[in-house]
Amino acid sequence: MTELTQVAGLNPNQLLNIEGHLDRRYIQPGKLPGALTLVARHGEIAYVKAQGLMDVERNKPVCRDTVFRIYSMTKPITSIAMMQLYEQGRFLLDDPVHKYIPSWKGLRVYKSGVYPDFLTTPATSSMTIRDLFTHMSGLTYGFMNRTNVDAAYRKLRLDGSRNLTLESLINQLGELPLEFSPGTAWNYSVSTDVLGYLVELLSGQPFDEYLQEHIFAPLGMVDTGFHVRDDQLERFAACYQYQAGDHFKLQDDPETSPFRRQGKFLSGGGGLVSTIDDYFRFAQALCQGGEFLGQRIIGRKTLEFMRSNHLPGNQDLPGLSVGAFSETPYAGSGFGLGFSVKTDVAKSQANGSVGEYGWGGLASTNFFIDPVEELVVIFMTQLIPSSSYPIRQELRAIVNGALV
Repeated sequence: MTELTQVAGLNPNQLLNIEGHLDRRYIQPGKLPGALTLVARHGEIAYVKAQGLMDVERNKPVCRDTVFRIYSMTKPITSIAMMQLYEQGRFLLDDPVHKYIPSWKGLRVYKSGVYPDFLTTPATSSMTIRDLFTHMSGLTYGFMNRTNVDAAYRKLRLDGSRNLTLESLINQLGELPLEFSPGTAWNYSVSTDVLGYLVELLSGQPFDEYLQEHIFAPLGMVDTGFHVRDDQLERFAACYQYQAGDHFKLQDDPETSPFRRQGKFLSGGGGLVSTIDDYFRFAQALCQGGEFLGQRIIGRKTLEFMRSNHLPGNQDLPGLSVGAFSETPYAGSGFGLGFSVKTDVAKSQANGSVGEYGWGGLASTNFFIDPVEELVVIFMTQLIPSSSYPIRQELRAIVNGALV
């Protein structure tokens, strides 16, 4: 059933094109198992539609309360948590990271060799906390499959494993070379996991407890956390892997998923599960300047600061990126403190507004906020990798076409 509500400034008939498009293009041909889409404007939910299956093997349909792995949509939540501490004067953005992680003083940059026999040179600049927010730290991800440094990340399983902890991640990163001197390039990375560690360090609270007390509980996000509780299992989606020829195969079964365990590694970069209504509460708080239903999680000016383009010289990502992977198309997008930020609509080749911000996750989930139109769009599915299909840009075209 489609939940459609008349909201000022949105054409409901145009919004209905979302379900037709997803059904014809992706779900019926077997490209996606299922999907859940939410569109809101002026704080009112205008459209919600669940389609297809959340668990193909068990023939379970997607429901509005389905629990999804949101992967890198965790990053904006971690970034808000860290900026709450900024508002308390706990750190400054230009503080060197080694002020808080002394073992990171004197980090070096890769020159040649393979792990563990690297040749390195001294970094020409100190990594700052802002470099972590903006992915200009010189860190990387193992799954990039691009360099000998990310090969070392894979060997050490620094993207996440059963034995990894935030503390062991920090210790091992401090022993590896950077891809480049901090502040000189952009590369998607474990930087936000480091921010999660700093939230623990600066707050004196375990990361999961901090998020629960300062973000999830105030916003009423009852289904968001680092593992799937027993009472959520029936609603937990399966995750699928793209296969050549526009098919998919099971990647993570809900019954045996690592997300069922309370793991030791609380990944601020990609560790959360959530529902569409939980994430809407978070996104709507951002759309409303940091407050939702009387609960403020961040100051209005702080949020304005976060959604500014923090790349040097107001550049966009193509001018600074050394890697090919991102959760957003590069052209016409800069990067703020935890989100991509649209800087040039025409250059982006996707309809929208300057200042639109958001992010996506590895399993093709996505959200964006258009502060000009007071618009929030959230898309949930479970297909790895997120680059499999251009659904995010297609959704932008359909939703922006509904604005009147």
